[in-house]
Amino acid sequence: MTSPCSFPPKPTIPPIIHEPQDPNIPPPLPPSPLDLALPPLPCSLQASVPPPPPPPLPPPPSAVEVVPHVYGLEKSQLLKEALEKAGPVPKGREDVKRLLKLHKDRFRSDLQWILFCADLPSLIQEGPQCGLVALWMAGTLLSTPDSVSLQRLVQVAMERGYTVQGEMFSVADMAKLAQETLDCEAELLCGGLGGPNRGRVLQHLITGHPLLIPYDEDFNHEPCQKKGHKAHWAVTAGVLIGVQTVPIPGYMEDSELPGLFHPVPGVPNQPPSFPEESSPGAIFLLSKQGKSWHYQLWDYNQVRDSNLQLTDFSPARAADGRVYVVPAGGVQAGLCGQVLLLRPRESH
Repeated sequence: MTSPCSFPPKPTIPPIIHEPQDPNIPPPLPPSPLDLALPPLPCSLQASVPPPPPPPLPPPPSAVEVVPHVYGLEKSQLLKEALEKAGPVPKGREDVKRLLKLHKDRFRSDLQWILFCADLPSLIQEGPQCGLVALWMAGTLLSTPDSVSLQRLVQVAMERGYTVQGEMFSVADMAKLAQETLDCEAELLCGGLGGPNRGRVLQHLITGHPLLIPYDEDFNHEPCQKKGHKAHWAVTAGVLIGVQTVPIPGYMEDSELPGLFHPVPGVPNQPPSFPEESSPGAIFLLSKQGKSWHYQLWDYNQVRDSNLQLTDFSPARAADGRVYVVPAGGVQAGLCGQVLLLRPRESH
């Protein structure tokens, strides 16, 4: 601990005594240019100039809060504050409309589209925190009594032995972490997003509940197939469904984009008929992940296929000298074909 700075005692100014000037003493030298550069102080200030006040003493050790270093949290917070100063994050509906306008060729013109979405905040990750960032974003939709910080999620995950660097290679561990920190219900769904799980996932999303999905991340953050070498996490908070006919009543057409419909808030509506799994390009997941502020629309089958091929641990990570928590059975046992359904805990 650094000791408080000490200062020497204030020198005593001797009294000024006026004596007759000796004629043999030469007159004083003229002032130097440096002295002329500064205006003379008033007499009252020349007589006594008080010293500057000493700096405040450091607080005692008991008053210093020791915060453990959380990998990447500082940068994430800095970026979050920068975004708040720049403006609000685009809401889900507006972000989807932006994507529909930019990539209209990706969406079938023979279908009408119904958008179910929930608004998520954004937080940029630093390091392998994608799963915990996705869980933090999902937590804002779960009606928890108190907001849970990313730092808290990282802390509990480390204490329970789920992670070392912030990585999460186990959907089962993610479920336990969600239940403990967010006081929510977490359902681990095995067997992938297709087959009998497809209807359950879509029904979960249209009711406004979040879904956590591990997948392989491509250069543009979209799902790809790299055998788990680019394993990443995303949170899905909505779905865009293409239908032949929009159920009536309960839906309204968008004022800017004809053919796009939204559920009317507070009005009961009939869920649409889900397209067949063999129908390409008819369902898109509205997702966010920790490397972008914006939502993305991913083809459902593309996400399904990426999630089903997570089998290997990244050779680059294996050689980077860091320690990672990987479950018994590796990435395949921890992530492959698994997703996490999160919903608020039912009150009894």
